[in-house]
Amino acid sequence: MPVNQDVIITCALTGAGDTVGRSPHVPVTPEQIAASAVEAAGAGAAVVHIHVREPQTGAPSRDPRLYREVVERIRETGTDVVINLTAGMGGDLVIDPEAPLRQLPGTDLVSGLERLPHVEELLPDICTLDCGSLNFGDGSNLYVSTPDMLRTGAKRIQELGVRPELEIFDTGQLWFAKQLLAEGLLDDPTVFQLCMGIPWGAPAEPGVLQAMVNMLPQGAQWASFALGRMQMPWVAQSILLGGHVRVGLEDNLYLGKGVKATNGQLVERAVRITESLGSRVATPDEARAKLGLRPRA
Repeated sequence: MPVNQDVIITCALTGAGDTVGRSPHVPVTPEQIAASAVEAAGAGAAVVHIHVREPQTGAPSRDPRLYREVVERIRETGTDVVINLTAGMGGDLVIDPEAPLRQLPGTDLVSGLERLPHVEELLPDICTLDCGSLNFGDGSNLYVSTPDMLRTGAKRIQELGVRPELEIFDTGQLWFAKQLLAEGLLDDPTVFQLCMGIPWGAPAEPGVLQAMVNMLPQGAQWASFALGRMQMPWVAQSILLGGHVRVGLEDNLYLGKGVKATNGQLVERAVRITESLGSRVATPDEARAKLGLRPRA
């Protein structure tokens, strides 16, 4: 597998995890998230991956008004960056292990179409499609994305002309994503994000990543990331296997032991790793061309 010579860097700005109290740099309000997107783009990110949070509490949200404000604020700055909105919110199920039909606080479970109103309104360059269900960490937290939900969501995203980024947390999800392609619910080029080290999905092991890369359909564009201290080693790992990369505070809060990072600093480090491997960082226009996106308006 050849080293990727032209690397797209994605910055995942804030995520939905319980990280707000663990670092002062995790952006919460639409203003903060948009400013962090501009910072990341200035540092070299061609793509920004966007979640939103309730401004008062930092809790994860799927309120279209918050997405609209973030996107408008980014666009008002004139910053050239590819917009990637999550469409994975609305899949959280927390069950009572003693009474599994009873849902516990933290559950936010809606249909595939109900996860897309902000995508329908804003028509971003990219939105995510989480390609299967998963035991999400210890305890009784599940992420639910059934084959029927995925077919419905993929069809609607295709109708909107938005490029889905296929979030893959394990090999079975990659298998099903290829089934969506075979059924005509995905258009070329397919874009995959191989998500490693999330308990209990695919572990962050080079051999597992290689196996997943071997499963990708011909002509696919792909990136991979890993959590925490594995974030930067995974930048190199992905490039060496021919892929693109993702960094950002959604997945890792630190530059080094005890040193809290900003999104811009994480992107800067990814740029240095990329260039130290003899590769170059792709521009937003180059990313658009590689990923089959609409030209910048």
